[in-house]
Amino acid sequence: MKMESNGISEVGSSRSGRRNLLGVIAALALSAITFAAGYGLATWRAHDPARAANTPAQLGQTFAPFWETWDLVHREYYQQPVSNTLLVQGAIKGMLESLHDEHTGYMPPNEFRIATSDIQGQLEGIGAEVDSRQGVLTIVSPLPGSPAEKAGLRPGDVIVSVDGRDVTGMSLLDAISLVRGPAGTTVHLEVQRGGQSDLLRFDIVRARITVPSVSNRSLDGGYGYVRINTFGDQTTDELRQALKTLLAAQPKGLILDLRGNPGGSLRTAIDVASQFIASGTVMIEEWGDGRRDTFTADGRGVATEVPLTVLIDAGSASASEIVAGAIQDRGRGKLVGEKSFGKGTVQDWRALQGGENGGVRITIARWLTPNGRWIHGQGLTPDVPATRSADDMRAGRDPQLDAAIDTLKLSSHS
Repeated sequence: MKMESNGISEVGSSRSGRRNLLGVIAALALSAITFAAGYGLATWRAHDPARAANTPAQLGQTFAPFWETWDLVHREYYQQPVSNTLLVQGAIKGMLESLHDEHTGYMPPNEFRIATSDIQGQLEGIGAEVDSRQGVLTIVSPLPGSPAEKAGLRPGDVIVSVDGRDVTGMSLLDAISLVRGPAGTTVHLEVQRGGQSDLLRFDIVRARITVPSVSNRSLDGGYGYVRINTFGDQTTDELRQALKTLLAAQPKGLILDLRGNPGGSLRTAIDVASQFIASGTVMIEEWGDGRRDTFTADGRGVATEVPLTVLIDAGSASASEIVAGAIQDRGRGKLVGEKSFGKGTVQDWRALQGGENGGVRITIARWLTPNGRWIHGQGLTPDVPATRSADDMRAGRDPQLDAAIDTLKLSSHS
């Protein structure tokens, strides 16, 4: 992935962390989600001793088998000496894998460096956001203009092997590390595409990827169009400027294009939604102990009145789904296109001993739409279904954009 959409910024101190929605960002030089996708500065909730159920004596009893095994390995394993560092890393990895959450896991130092690459920087890879579900490495979205997009990779494609190595069941970052590599080198992928029995084979030349954030243009008929490609540190400012430019022409309506956007920063998602929603709930974050945090629009939006439609597809994930879900639930506009990806959890990335021993990615919460919907694994269903085929793309046609304009026209006549 860039990710998982590419990379995440460096994790902060022991009391602060980077909150990532895409969870998978940091990936294929995708700029990383991240899944997630995505990342964002968040207040770290310090450990509350009152929530620890075990006393020191109970913990000693719990860890007795661990230390017994540790001693046996050091005394009896046939190849000595053993590495204490590798034993500890393996223990952490196994502990997190026991949670059976594809977005929670341990990252050794080299993988952690990939995962914490700066989402605003340039990364080397194929330029595709990826996610892993039950050991299946899936393309969330190729980045616009990337080698992955030019080669023909599509959202929903499953990567089966990388340079002849089977990646089925491999951890997300292990697989990502195989796909990423120096610009100018070639990676061979075998891909399973839905509806096709034979594997597709791609030889893709890696490149240095720069991830664009926001673009805009005026459309025929008096409509404005703005596309968000990722939710990074500069996205909100870029979006506000783009919207001010479009609104100066007094458009009949706006189309917000979130297709192929794998997500990113939670805080940015709230800020983006606030540009279109004047007040009230944008998203609800639900923690493991049942606590809920409600995020509301900040009241500083510049496009809260103009008629709006939102384009989504299978590559719209995480932060994109927060924005689209808020607009749909609040009745602010119609969703047009295809069902979204379905990533409804939030991850925190933490360095262990400053990153010297790698780091961990832990799912810390799930998020809900304003109406309390959890879309994880299901996605958002568009109000107006519309598809765009490969033939459409090759011919430069965009039936989904046409459907979004038609939806705005109908709303103005109702």
